[in-house]
Amino acid sequence: SVPGTKVELTVSCRNLLDMDTFSKSDPVVVLFMQGSGSSEWKEFGRTEVIDNTLNPDFVRKFVLDYYFEEKQNLRFDVSPWVSWCCVWAQDFLGQAFVALGEVIGSQRGRLERALTGVPGKRCGTILLLAEELSNCRDIVTMQLCANKLDKKDFFGKSDPFLVFYRSNEDGTFTICHKTEVVKNTLNPVWQPFTIPVRALCNGDYDRTVKIDVYDWDRDGSHDFIGEFATSYRELSRAQSQFTVYEVLNPRKKCKKKKYVNSGTVTLLSFSVESEFTFVDYIRGGTQLNFTVAIDFTASNGMPSHPTSLHYASPYQLSAYALALKAVGEIIQDYDSDKLFPAYGFGAKIPPDGKISHQFPLNNNMDNPSCAGIEGVLESYLQSLRTVQLYGPTNFAPVINQVAGTAAQVTDGSQYHVLLIITDGVISDMLQTKEAIVTASALPMSIIIVGVGPAEFEAMEELDGDEVRVSSRGRYAERDIVQFVPFRDYVDDSGNQVLSMARLAKDVLAEIPEQLLSYMKTRDIKPRRADP
Repeated sequence: SVPGTKVELTVSCRNLLDMDTFSKSDPVVVLFMQGSGSSEWKEFGRTEVIDNTLNPDFVRKFVLDYYFEEKQNLRFDVSPWVSWCCVWAQDFLGQAFVALGEVIGSQRGRLERALTGVPGKRCGTILLLAEELSNCRDIVTMQLCANKLDKKDFFGKSDPFLVFYRSNEDGTFTICHKTEVVKNTLNPVWQPFTIPVRALCNGDYDRTVKIDVYDWDRDGSHDFIGEFATSYRELSRAQSQFTVYEVLNPRKKCKKKKYVNSGTVTLLSFSVESEFTFVDYIRGGTQLNFTVAIDFTASNGMPSHPTSLHYASPYQLSAYALALKAVGEIIQDYDSDKLFPAYGFGAKIPPDGKISHQFPLNNNMDNPSCAGIEGVLESYLQSLRTVQLYGPTNFAPVINQVAGTAAQVTDGSQYHVLLIITDGVISDMLQTKEAIVTASALPMSIIIVGVGPAEFEAMEELDGDEVRVSSRGRYAERDIVQFVPFRDYVDDSGNQVLSMARLAKDVLAEIPEQLLSYMKTRDIKPRRADP
């Protein structure tokens, strides 16, 4: 996900245990975090202490870096503070465990969780509110023109272009935009251009923006015509009026007494748009719907045999189960009903041994949904015992099945993620490409995890990172497929938790951008979360 998406957590508690004999408790909340793939808890920070209350609303916030693709486990410990000796009181008031994704995935980014940890007592609840810190996500579009610029070229007029610089805290300048060159004119009109407000002024509306005017030369020794300074705030006033800037050349100004200016630059138009983020849509109520499809073809090997990719020993999950858990446990935080349709493909199914490429793992044609990731795992293991692994390996039926569901609601309130786990020898490449091209216009993404030792060239082709997937001359509208080989994530030390964290990080990293690209192309704005 976008590096540095900052989320601010606000903490309150309700109906805390009353430990104090003479007055109410003086609570404080300490936040602990776990590193990715690690089980060790480290203190991240603590709120202030609020005196004499069982219903504190803490002012001090926790600001965390949020990554959609990681399971970010948080632990909140609530304790009373004993001020006379400045140590933690032994009277523990309770604790709560929660993943950051659960808070963000909750309705309007608000989650209430029961505090536990004091045997036999009700400890009250903790309320968490997650808000993305708007790191100034506005984007500006502006257009400028110039009049009567100095003539710099011996034959003909100048070839002017503009260079924009933002000022830094230490007084230096950083280049942030160059316009195109307009040839042979002293009265150029430049094309409108777009730039993030962050790039222009780092979110500080009064910071100086310096603009240099140059005459372009083929050999790169561009001639300086002049400069002017402004600020974002001043530029934004142009929404109601044209702003005219004098272009000044300090060297000329010093030399010539009668020097007025080297021309003028006029700001013709200026408009601002907000750039929405993944968190905006999730907070606005967009649900992620997760569907699983598992490869039951004979090339996986007999499930009862230790060499089979479906083999689960009493001590270790199969590669299929690991991949499913790794991805599912993160996505389920963003799906309010926690019901996941789960299918198998490439097997002969009872009672009549018909080959199917989209049979429900729970054996229920009318409702293929399983309760939670545990429910999916249970149905998967049950299917292994009842179906006969066969072939061929066809992806298109299950992709079209999810696409059909995705096509029913396209207003941005539902987004579908299909996880296909396969040993990779695909039989219906042409139909799959056709299905992906069609699906690319719908609110859905496809994750393919390849298990086993096969070469996965066909999967790389479907991934579309290098070359966009196409079928019969039609190109996919968006890149919606992410492929990873499971073997790249197997930890040498056999640490499954670490392998799962790494796998999830890579396969889920592109989902936020893919969701945004769908919303953007359809001009769907996030619903405003009610205050």
